[in-house]
Amino acid sequence: MAELKSKSDRRFQLFWNTAFIIISIVALIPIFRVISMSLSSKDAILGGKVFLYPIQFTTEAYVRAFKSGSFLSAFVYSVFLMLGSTAVCIVMTIAAAYPLSKKNLKGGTIIMTMFVLTMYLDPGIIPKYLNVKDFKLIDTVWALIIPEALSAYNMIIMCTAFKGLDSSLYEAAKIDGCNEIQTLFKVALPLVYPTLATLALFYAVGRWNRLSDVLYYVNSSRLYTVQMILKQLIESVAISQQEGVASQLVADNIKSASIVISMTPMLIAYPFIQKYFTKGIMLGAVKG
Repeated sequence: MAELKSKSDRRFQLFWNTAFIIISIVALIPIFRVISMSLSSKDAILGGKVFLYPIQFTTEAYVRAFKSGSFLSAFVYSVFLMLGSTAVCIVMTIAAAYPLSKKNLKGGTIIMTMFVLTMYLDPGIIPKYLNVKDFKLIDTVWALIIPEALSAYNMIIMCTAFKGLDSSLYEAAKIDGCNEIQTLFKVALPLVYPTLATLALFYAVGRWNRLSDVLYYVNSSRLYTVQMILKQLIESVAISQQEGVASQLVADNIKSASIVISMTPMLIAYPFIQKYFTKGIMLGAVKG
């Protein structure tokens, strides 16, 4: 009986392992195709020959991107913007979530309700633009940080993680003479570190990929993010084609190279944070 059960378990495991391998391969196909198109020649792309590996290998799309005088500075600027924005967002999230996790906070339910309402009642881009303009943030780096400094969804996850901590820990810290700030840094934050790392990843990815706020709030090229520079590169190639200017690139070259360049920082950061991802979400999950 044990042998039959063992065989059944092995078949079950083999089935699901095979299924996950197939799903992973299917998920990787678009990524390989994008990389292949970024490294293929114009003729190969226009001829529809490119699929999973480069045809007539060329790195011209990357050379053009990195030779752009503004690209490298925009890339470095975007990295620092992402780090700074993530730090501000994490501080704001903790500052909102920790007090709201306390059961004895007066008006806590009303404040939480107001946060939740922002997830359903989006005023739209025009009121947002007018607010940014009234605060004189147009064409400043703060226009790319302050409007998105707090996500209500992420704040609720962090708040739930704080609520999940044993209340006896807070009581012990209070007996030891810790005030709320000391309790936060010495007791609460170390115990919700996986959630903190997960939310930091969410904020970092959101800032790195965001382009709309640069289009709306920024006029000066010195504040353009790498996403904006890549958008301009794609448009310049498309315009060159429309005007009949000879080029060894097509828009698909630049688009694919842009995608590869854009996802590289996240691919580098993700392996270091991935181990906290599932645990972080579960710590911040709504308890039944």
